[in-house]
Amino acid sequence: MPRQAPYLAMADVLRARILAGEWGVGERLPSRARLAREYGVGRNVVQRAMDRLIIEGLLEGRAGSGTYVRVPRERLRLVRSRHRERRGAAPAGTGERGRADAWDAHSVVRVPAPEDIAGRLAVGVGDLCVTTHYEFLAGGQPVQLSESWEPMALTGGTPVVLPETGPLAGKGVVARMRSIGVVVETVVEVPRPARATREQAHLLGIGLGDLVLRIERTIFATDGRPVETADIVIPDARREVVYEFGVERP
Repeated sequence: MPRQAPYLAMADVLRARILAGEWGVGERLPSRARLAREYGVGRNVVQRAMDRLIIEGLLEGRAGSGTYVRVPRERLRLVRSRHRERRGAAPAGTGERGRADAWDAHSVVRVPAPEDIAGRLAVGVGDLCVTTHYEFLAGGQPVQLSESWEPMALTGGTPVVLPETGPLAGKGVVARMRSIGVVVETVVEVPRPARATREQAHLLGIGLGDLVLRIERTIFATDGRPVETADIVIPDARREVVYEFGVERP
């Protein structure tokens, strides 16, 4: 088994002391030099450990003053609902309570479908797709990533080939597909716990290997064709995902 990096071990120690109440909210931690002497490690190890706890929301740095225990960060509730998904009023699955207040998207056309995406879209490996990368912010903080794939055999040559450009930009998959005569009927989501990759950690401002929720979402038309599939990545420390289901009345 690989040995844990020294700064991660140091972060575990400091986290445990904070959660045990040794330092209260608003209280300043001992200096890096003092903690380094106490644990027999370098100052850089302590600094990296503190940086990690700042990312996690346990600490905050104050210029020229030190590092303090911060007020606990609110964990946003993200409600995913069958009714909201069917309306499709927001990009890549953001039409829920606790939604992002800002987002950025970048699309690339004529991207060959890799094997896993081809299987989810029921197309051939290498068939051309449009892939769109989304980054979502809430309160200026990154809270969600999404990578969406749509087969160009379906949207190529239409005004809605790019999800966030054109007459229905930002209106969502349902409205865009309806405009080209495709009626969406079903959304299937498969949520799985995962660990943040290096790229995801960088984009979300979290640590490599931190817990995330990966949602594999595929949208189907009434004839059973998959029209879009997406991988949605949500940092566990920042968002709580809740699924809402309606009950049919007698």
